[in-house]
Amino acid sequence: MAVNSRLGLLRRSPSFGLLFLATAGSSFGTYLAAIVLTVDVYDRTQSGVWVAALLIADFLPIVLIGLLFGPLVDRLSRRRLMVVSDLTRFGVFAALPFVDSPQAIVALAGVAGIATGFFRPAVFAGLPNLVPDDELTNANFLLQTIETVAWMLGPVVGGLMLTFSGPEVPYAVNATTFLISAALVARIPERSLRSEESLTRGHWRDVSDGLRLVITSPPLRTVLVVWNVVLLGSAAINVAEIFFAKDTLDAGNIGFGVIVAASGVGLALGSYLAAESLGKVGLRRYYTGSIALMGLGWGIAALATSIWVAVPFVVAGAAGNGAAIICNSILVQRGAPDRYRGRALATIMSSNYAVLGLAMASAGVLTDAFGARWVWMAAGIGYLLAAAVAFVMMSWMPAAVEDENVTLEAAAEAAANALAVTDGAGPVPEQAVPEPAVPEAPPDLIPVPELAPDGAAEAPVSGLERIASLLERIELRRELEARRPRR
Repeated sequence: MAVNSRLGLLRRSPSFGLLFLATAGSSFGTYLAAIVLTVDVYDRTQSGVWVAALLIADFLPIVLIGLLFGPLVDRLSRRRLMVVSDLTRFGVFAALPFVDSPQAIVALAGVAGIATGFFRPAVFAGLPNLVPDDELTNANFLLQTIETVAWMLGPVVGGLMLTFSGPEVPYAVNATTFLISAALVARIPERSLRSEESLTRGHWRDVSDGLRLVITSPPLRTVLVVWNVVLLGSAAINVAEIFFAKDTLDAGNIGFGVIVAASGVGLALGSYLAAESLGKVGLRRYYTGSIALMGLGWGIAALATSIWVAVPFVVAGAAGNGAAIICNSILVQRGAPDRYRGRALATIMSSNYAVLGLAMASAGVLTDAFGARWVWMAAGIGYLLAAAVAFVMMSWMPAAVEDENVTLEAAAEAAANALAVTDGAGPVPEQAVPEPAVPEAPPDLIPVPELAPDGAAEAPVSGLERIASLLERIELRRELEARRPRR
């Protein structure tokens, strides 16, 4: 597929074009502000603890949202959720120039992290509904590419702005990008972001369903396990990267910048090749091969004695990463029905960020103990292990490319149907699933006891289902206590 044909998707699908432009602007502003926030907190505190707190405040909300609030991405309007998230981030960066304490900066960064935790799952959950099925890989490529370009350019522009001004100007620029993004997203028809209405059995049961869906659906389970293994290596690469460039290769700050730029080039190249080759090679072989390329690229780069020997292998490893990310997107977007897709994405993202945070903390200790070269070599071995795990876990996927979509859709529906409360015909609407009774409530507030559907045996209840049911009972009891007349 030619580049012009790929970019033509912006014209063929105007709604996707709006999302692409919104992503371009907000991603650029985000990466621009990332370096500014870090420098701002460092200059105010001269403390590594405060810098770490800033980083934690940025990704910890994503972990918590995915685990506790992922179903909201399916139940609420995705367009409204994205617009509110953008406006929230606009408010955060509009307020940052007026705060003067590291505590306030970290708190506002946490608010922005909460907004991001809702925005990204909403984007990728709605994406398959914006474009034709045969254009989904291309759409993921375009979004991945524009984020990669923003990742490469944003920090550079942010650094230049800091050279000539304080953090106020970059904060204002980032706030503006979110305002523009909100205006663009608001123009996307709501029906374009959703094809199926999500049924709810109560919030905590929805959370439980999201976790069970990820575990029982082969495509989702594959991404959950494989990418968490991959992120162990990625954490090691990212933490040791500056030490590898400056200390191991003696390349200084310029060498570090070259390696970061090489990673960006590789990501863009990998996502481009994925969109070109997936239809020919097949998802099963391409996913495993891409992760193996990550291991070979960074593993061989670890043996380099100069920056210029390392760079080509860094590009190769990053290309594998870019291709694997596209495969992840396809597996999740096609491996979960639209009515469950948001919570599935949020759950996987929360797991990934949790593993990444813990792995980064461990990688720092290992880098100090063994040196960057050994850490990079260990990361390469970790990637090869992840490729082996992917090879085993993708055994459910047929080798024939033309059978892939049917298999993914069948796996998605089978996992979703396993979650449904049925009466022999299909999912029961929310109002047909009564709440449990609470004793001693006023007569007009007593709910009907929960019963199995007529003519059906009670389904086995999992541990997650029991926990969700308990939480629902606690919430209902509190609500009834609050509504009971005072004597």
